[in-house]
Amino acid sequence: MYEFSVIGGKTARAVIGSSRQAIVDVVRDTYLAHEAGDSVNPDSYFLRFPEKPDARIIALPAHLGGEADVSGIKWISSFPANIERGIPRASAALLLNDYETGYPFACLEASQISAARTAASAVLAAEQLTGGRTAGKLTVVGAGIIARNILEFFKSRDWQVTSLSVHDKSEEYGAALAAHATDALGYPATTDPDLASALAGADVVVLATTAAEPYIVDPGAFAPGQVVLNISLRDIGPELIEGSYNILDDVDHCLKANTSPHLAEQKYGGRHFITGTLAQFIKGEVTTGDDKPVIFSPFGLGVLDLAVGLHVFHAARESGEAVEIADFFGETTRW
Repeated sequence: MYEFSVIGGKTARAVIGSSRQAIVDVVRDTYLAHEAGDSVNPDSYFLRFPEKPDARIIALPAHLGGEADVSGIKWISSFPANIERGIPRASAALLLNDYETGYPFACLEASQISAARTAASAVLAAEQLTGGRTAGKLTVVGAGIIARNILEFFKSRDWQVTSLSVHDKSEEYGAALAAHATDALGYPATTDPDLASALAGADVVVLATTAAEPYIVDPGAFAPGQVVLNISLRDIGPELIEGSYNILDDVDHCLKANTSPHLAEQKYGGRHFITGTLAQFIKGEVTTGDDKPVIFSPFGLGVLDLAVGLHVFHAARESGEAVEIADFFGETTRW
């Protein structure tokens, strides 16, 4: 009850690297539990800075029931200017709490966990919405850490990709991701400086940028039947959203903070363009067709961080990689 563990990022990444297949299944089960109401996932809380309007630190509290029966909070920062310094944009910590007593029992470096749950949800959606694990052409827009993790999860799930196209404003970052995809993952990859060319003919498109407002606004940018993983949430104009099938992770969570679906709701005054949630799609309660693009927009649920964090915690404890903090709690009795 009074044990407290700290799990660093290297340990978390090692656990994730050896269990990506299982993490996709963990994310799938968590989506279904959330859809069934076996979770508490309040709104995220944003700390913003007047002098740094593009920077923020977000608190994601949540509770996941069932066998997990765990509560907690992720505290994750996004400072886009870090990219210019050559360091990752995001950093995070995750605190896990025992549901019976409320006592925290672990603190985990969570940028790896956050990237893993994001990547796992993207690949899970791709598998569900395409009905398989193949792509003649896979296009990735944005060549950062999230994009790299998504490609690593595609590989772990044995996706067969004939060609990979990488588009990024930075030629250096695009080339680095293409090289990693080719050399480490075995996906024949090239860079494409032209966005329209990169999108054309792709079976699956991954949007993983730091865009603050839509730049994909051409009515013909996406093709009917094309699956678009809208991971960065703000790349797509509301007109394109309105003209597509839209699968979200959670409707109320996603329709806020000027995400592309939120902009569409504001412009069209309703939610008629929303097809349903990914959990509803998995359960067969909603369907999509090949007459319009299919867009998956995940706002990112705190319960996913809890589920993946708990998975990493158990693996680290079993391997002896968790650092136990003796006497972390100064008082363990009332008197």
